[in-house]
Amino acid sequence: MASTLDIRRRIKSVGNTKKITKAMELVAASKMRRAVQQALATRAYAKTAWDVLTNVSAVTNRELHPLLIEREVKRVAVIVVSSDRGLAGGLNTNVVRQTLEVLKVQTVPVDIITVGTKAADALRRLNVNIVAAFPNAHTHPTVADLQPVVKIAIDDYITGVYDKIFVVYTDFRSTLVQKAWSRQVLPIRKQELKEVLDDVDSAISMKEIEGFQNPYLFEPNAEAVLEKMLRNLVTSQLYQVVLESLASEHAARMVAMRNATDSAEELIEDLNLTYNQVRQASITREIAEISAGRAALE
Repeated sequence: MASTLDIRRRIKSVGNTKKITKAMELVAASKMRRAVQQALATRAYAKTAWDVLTNVSAVTNRELHPLLIEREVKRVAVIVVSSDRGLAGGLNTNVVRQTLEVLKVQTVPVDIITVGTKAADALRRLNVNIVAAFPNAHTHPTVADLQPVVKIAIDDYITGVYDKIFVVYTDFRSTLVQKAWSRQVLPIRKQELKEVLDDVDSAISMKEIEGFQNPYLFEPNAEAVLEKMLRNLVTSQLYQVVLESLASEHAARMVAMRNATDSAEELIEDLNLTYNQVRQASITREIAEISAGRAALE
C-alpha cells in the first residue's frame, strides 16, 4: 500500500491537473460564446444571399450554369473540416468516422481535401488519398481564409476534375450536442433550388399580371450576376460550415474539460479517503505496537 507521503503527492498532482482543466474549460466556454455568436450572425446573410439568388435566377437561364448542372460522376471530392487541436472529446473521431461512411458509398475515385490537421493525420494513417491540406483557423475565421479551398472546389468542378463535391463537418446543435454531418456542396442541388425558384417564378408571374416591375437592375447583365451569386453561395456555405465546426469544437472541448475537472474532483475525494484510511491504519498499528511493548515489559 502507498505511504501517506505518496498519497499526498498524488493529491497535489491531481489538484494541479484540476486547476488546468478548469482554466481550459473557462477559456473554451468564452471562445464558444464568441463562435456561436459569429455562426448565428452569418445565418442571416446566408438566407438573404439565397433570397437574392432565387430572384436573380428567376430571370436567367439557370439550366446552363455549370454549378447547377449535374453530370455523370467520374470523380468525387470530399472536404473534411476538423480541428487542429485535440482535447475535444470524440469530435475529430466522429468527423473521421463520418468521412469513412461517405467513402464507403462511393463507387468512383475520391480525393480528400482537409481543413484541420487532426482529420488529415488520421486519414493519412488510413491511406486515404489527400490532395490538399489546410490548417483550421481557431479564432475569428474570415472568408479570405477559405479562398484556397473555395477556389479548388469551384474551379475543379467547373473544369470537370470533380463531378460531385461533399463536405464533412460537425454541425453545432447545442452546447451538449454536436453531430458529425455530411452534405453535397456541388453541384448545387437542383431539387432544392427548383422548389424555391418555382415559388419565386409563380410570385413574379402573379405580380407581373398586377403590373409589378422587377426591382433589380443588373450590371453588366443577369447572367454575370448569377455567376457571382452562385460563387458567393458556395463560399458562404463553406464559411458557415467552418463556423459551425468551430463552435462545435469549443463546445466539445468545454464539455470534455468539465468532465475532466469532475473526474479530478472525484479522484481527489477517493485519494483523501484512502489517505485517511492509511493514516488511521498507521495510527492503529503504532498504538498496537506501544501496547504490545508495554505488555512485554510487564
